[in-house]
Amino acid sequence: MSIVQRFFNVRPGEGLPITVAALYFFFVLTALMVLRPARDAIGMSGGLDAVRWLFIGTAIVTLAVNPVFGWLVSRFRRLVFIALTYGFFAVSLVGFYLLIVLAPQAVGEVSGRVFYVWFSVFNLFSTMVFWALMADRFTLEQSKRIFGVLAVGGTLGAIFGPWLASVLAGRIGTPALMLVSAVFLGLSIGAAWLVARVQPEVEPGAGQRADDRAIIGGTAWSGVGAVFRSPYLLGISGYVLVMTIVATFIYFTRLQMVAAAADDIDTRTTIFAQIDLITQLATLVLQAVVTGHLMRRLGVSFALGLLPVVVAAGFVGLAAIGSFAMLIVFDAAFRAIQRAITRPARETLFTVVTREEKYKSKAFTDTFVYRGGDVIGAWTEGLLGRLGMGLVGLSSLAVPLAVAWAGLGLWLGRRQQQRAAEAAAQPDAAPTVPSTPPVA
Repeated sequence: MSIVQRFFNVRPGEGLPITVAALYFFFVLTALMVLRPARDAIGMSGGLDAVRWLFIGTAIVTLAVNPVFGWLVSRFRRLVFIALTYGFFAVSLVGFYLLIVLAPQAVGEVSGRVFYVWFSVFNLFSTMVFWALMADRFTLEQSKRIFGVLAVGGTLGAIFGPWLASVLAGRIGTPALMLVSAVFLGLSIGAAWLVARVQPEVEPGAGQRADDRAIIGGTAWSGVGAVFRSPYLLGISGYVLVMTIVATFIYFTRLQMVAAAADDIDTRTTIFAQIDLITQLATLVLQAVVTGHLMRRLGVSFALGLLPVVVAAGFVGLAAIGSFAMLIVFDAAFRAIQRAITRPARETLFTVVTREEKYKSKAFTDTFVYRGGDVIGAWTEGLLGRLGMGLVGLSSLAVPLAVAWAGLGLWLGRRQQQRAAEAAAQPDAAPTVPSTPPVA
């Protein structure tokens, strides 16, 4: 094994699948980040209260879309419904572009809010589908080592997308960036197909083969029901819910501190760019070097418990110091650890569930539960602000929440190991694929 393979925790024969999967994530995040500046500008145009209402709208839409996605999963082969998902968003982008170019008089505040909500749903489903396919293609042992490396592709896309937007916006116009995003979604479909070719099977329990021609089956709502029947899946949803509540607390604290620190938009943009640069660089280092070794040696429980500890310490620091410099350090540390360590660790939790749960239950958790946490966090932060409690009040709520969150992360890591051991000990109990014949 070469030094590079040891450094990145890659085994012989894994180089090509990892490279293709990372490229897939790069395409997805580039498609997202090319458009994100426009989304954020539209959202902030109405003030913070408007953003809170848009969060509610996004949560409602994600709940409505879940049964549609569940129906696709039930009816079509995996690569087909993955292609349909990305294809739908690509066609939608072309539709938005045509609306702006052919009917500019119809573009206004309402259409801007529609785009904001649509983009938020697009953001969640596009990344959820990627990680569901990764959990379907790599084993638990592999996921601990290489999911951090796969995430590097996404981080590079998150850096490349805004750069590409800044270069192209002045040359082809901002609306045309929607077509650029659609092209990258098309590349994502090709990359997903290629991942299935170079990594054609996985062993969730006892050497079970992944049949690309098999249909997962079930009903449109079966993934939602599975979440409430399974303590393990419910625990994952609880973990995601608390994480997004806390992330929203930090998000609105950042907006308020930046607004107080500078009056003009150019200075604010510079501050946000500096925070993002620090975050992206720290994320890259953690993903490429730390995550795989950390999960393999210290376990998923430690990886899931690390971010809550950072959150508790960060809010204590903000309450005690309350400086803008403290916020920058805390915000960058939170987002870097969340993206580089917590997200890959959370995705390994789905390597020990059935394929129906990987796609349907995961979709419910990563979309509706995630956006539900946004809504709860946004309106809780707003209520505390109206009561005049400020950072001290927010910290008094966030710290005990982080303690409970850490305990849940430790429990999920242990339960994952138990599930993996049970599946290995009982070959017949491995997750099965329904025998529904494939759709032509």
